[in-house]
Amino acid sequence: MADSTKLPLHTTTSRLKAIVTGSAGNLVEWYDWYAYSAFTLYFAPAFFPEGNATVQLMNTAAIFAVGFLMRPIGGWLFGRIADRRGRKVAMTLSVLLMSMGSLMIALTPGYHTIGLLSPTLLLLARLLQGLSVGGEYGTSATYLSEIATPEKRGFFSSFQYVTLIGGQLIALGIQLLLQKVFLTPAQLSAWGWRIPFFIGALLALVVLFIRRNMEESVNLAGEKPERGSLSLLVRKHPRAVLTVIGLTLGGTLAFYTYTTYMQKFLVNTVHLTREQSTLIIFTLMLIYACLQPLFGWISDRYGRKPLLIGFGIMGTLFTVPILTALSHTGSALTAFLLILFALLIVSGYTAINAVVKAELFPAEVRALGVGLPYALTVALFGGTAEYIALHFKHMGHESWYYWYITFCIFISLIVYVVIRDTRRTSYIDREA
Repeated sequence: MADSTKLPLHTTTSRLKAIVTGSAGNLVEWYDWYAYSAFTLYFAPAFFPEGNATVQLMNTAAIFAVGFLMRPIGGWLFGRIADRRGRKVAMTLSVLLMSMGSLMIALTPGYHTIGLLSPTLLLLARLLQGLSVGGEYGTSATYLSEIATPEKRGFFSSFQYVTLIGGQLIALGIQLLLQKVFLTPAQLSAWGWRIPFFIGALLALVVLFIRRNMEESVNLAGEKPERGSLSLLVRKHPRAVLTVIGLTLGGTLAFYTYTTYMQKFLVNTVHLTREQSTLIIFTLMLIYACLQPLFGWISDRYGRKPLLIGFGIMGTLFTVPILTALSHTGSALTAFLLILFALLIVSGYTAINAVVKAELFPAEVRALGVGLPYALTVALFGGTAEYIALHFKHMGHESWYYWYITFCIFISLIVYVVIRDTRRTSYIDREA
């Protein structure tokens, strides 16, 4: 078998098993990542001194953003491991790190117990989680794209965002159960917020066990000293690297706005209750997850580029009207419909961005090429979205954030227009 070629997965059963195995870790990784955001409203007072609620949220949002700074390092480190040692090794190590980060958050005492050491340990835990999730994205996107048949690659790879959104759904689902069934608001704020982090640590260990027997998607046998090399990536594929950055810019900002930040927006700006906000976002995420395979299938049939351009145009035109209308409504139903419209637009990016990136690179630098420039862009724009939004709100100019998103989506639209449709020029097909 030639070096760096796809391994044979002849049967539908073997492909489905590989998808489940690859996606399970992605699901848990993103559950752990989003549990932090979902429960911020409850644990922010535990880690920081008493004061203005918006300032407390800004502090936790800052730590959330700092966690993103580790994602480029994770994208580089685990991308290098995946391209040199195999996708399986990298994906197994990343989920182990996530488990450690979640357990640390669950066990860290509050500010009133250990003072400044409390937010310091929270920061360290988020750095570990950022390293982990930075490595998971590139390797899982690569893995799911490689195991798929060419005619179904968009459909199969869309399950990365199904599980990514699924992680948020599980976090929100647990939050709903704790809010409405098991705990009082006082208990949730006092100690109940620790429960989801214990659950995340346990689920990560389960996935670690499952991934022991996962199949590899490419053959990396043979001597290629530069495999997984950053210098090879930059030297031979600079256009592809810049494409990943431009492709990700507007999409990641829109995604984090309408998912991660939106729960706080509904409470702080729309003035819905925490329970209403959680229920709305949970329902929307369920619908959003179901949309991903549909958009992936459309990309297999009609191409990746039309969907990306559709997102770019609609996002540029409608972001400000959607968020402005949302900020002025007091109706939960109106809020639900506005966010649903936004998520329909964003699906044109989220469902297929992983496969587009994977199709831009050869196998020897694919995980690194997908993971590193994506993680850099997400760290700068997705990871700071919540903090920038809260900062503008604190300044009294919340609408500035709406225009900021619009500008970033427009920049990505330019990239979508000029790139070639990767469905027809995929590096993965050249290796089959």
